[in-house]
Amino acid sequence: MALMHQTTMAPSKLELLAAWLPSQPWFSGDVSALESLGGFRLDDPAGEVGLEGMLLTAGDDTVYYVPLSYRGAPLEGGEDFLVGTSEHGVLGTRWISDAAGDPVYRQAIASIIAGGGRQAEEFVQDASGNRVLREPAVRVQGTGRSTAQSPELADATVEQVGALTRVSGDFAVLDIVRALDPELEPREDQYFLRASWGEHGGQAILAMLYAG
Repeated sequence: MALMHQTTMAPSKLELLAAWLPSQPWFSGDVSALESLGGFRLDDPAGEVGLEGMLLTAGDDTVYYVPLSYRGAPLEGGEDFLVGTSEHGVLGTRWISDAAGDPVYRQAIASIIAGGGRQAEEFVQDASGNRVLREPAVRVQGTGRSTAQSPELADATVEQVGALTRVSGDFAVLDIVRALDPELEPREDQYFLRASWGEHGGQAILAMLYAG
């Protein structure tokens, strides 16, 4: 379950991303036209880290996948992945990072893909503590099996390979697709995470997992 609050963030996520995206080698859009198509949430079993996958456009037809992690303190060793900080109206200062560098995200997405899982249920909580279930704007589905063991990716190296962010562990490789390609086909030895969104039925692969 993912719990969101009815409150403000300053600066907003889009404002932070507009400053961060131009420095990313896989981004070629116009940040003045940055727009969110929606997102989905993943569960942190410990309930400490917020995990969100955002789909964005920036002035053309390219859809970008930006996974973010939200923490109440800086990610240890994660300076290279920091997007920025924002003041959350309920939770205070939040450190927002490119989630490829966050071990909690890497483990969560690997588990979803390997286990054939889906996005977390989303609940919005108001100032009185009331919670309402919210339909996710983006739905994701892993192609693995419910009996499959999740590979270990908490400790991993992260590098950029073209439009992919590659996360490599001892026995698994996770490729995160940044500029989405509807024609992308994974290898036969890869599980993957497919997303669907929008009233026009957008679909694409967000990530591919090899577990040797």
